[in-house]
Amino acid sequence: MAKILTLDTSTDACSVALSVDGVVQEDFRVIPRQHTRQLLPMVDQMLSSAGLRVNQLDAIAFGRGPGSFAGIRIATGTAQGLAFAADLPLLPVSTLAAIALSAARQHNVDRVVSTLDARMNELYCCAYEMRDGLPVALEKEIVSAPANIVLPDGGNWFAAGRGWVYLDSMSAAVQQAISSPMLDIYPAAGVMSELALEAYSRGEGVSAELAQPVYLRDEVSWKKIGEQKKKNQ
Repeated sequence: MAKILTLDTSTDACSVALSVDGVVQEDFRVIPRQHTRQLLPMVDQMLSSAGLRVNQLDAIAFGRGPGSFAGIRIATGTAQGLAFAADLPLLPVSTLAAIALSAARQHNVDRVVSTLDARMNELYCCAYEMRDGLPVALEKEIVSAPANIVLPDGGNWFAAGRGWVYLDSMSAAVQQAISSPMLDIYPAAGVMSELALEAYSRGEGVSAELAQPVYLRDEVSWKKIGEQKKKNQ
């Protein structure tokens, strides 16, 4: 088994988790706009309590997004700094997958649509199916206007995450296909550590300089620019 430190600051919540031989300790706090000040002290406290130094870890994981642009940068930058100094691999973890796993564990469901509020009347969204106890994405993560959300075939979807504040703006088909939304399911480092451990066991760690956040909105803008260039050629 491995020793993995996990960080997440992608939402109003700030969380740190330490997984040692499969046993997870977590510090989870909802502290809007305090992530920059609180994250490193939380890391220091977590490692100190376990009697570990950063260079004794096997890897560092972080919530790579989607989520708050500023928040994702805080976790990414902190994880990169720690990993670079200790020459450790990084494990980027999807925030939407973490929400799906939390929802499945808390509510005993196996089909989850995870969302986060992307602001500007848009949301981040992805549908997951639980297989062998872990969430498997059935589509690509997207950023979308609420009215454009389309779910995979079949109903009985469990709705999790803050993006469901836009439910009234979604189609009747979506509204009929989901359960009553559970808004207060956050991506959290404790659950992310489980996903990170699976990624580590598959050898999916990357070097600090190659670890990248996922914004989605930037990717959509880039694609649109690319499409426009093709049309003008």
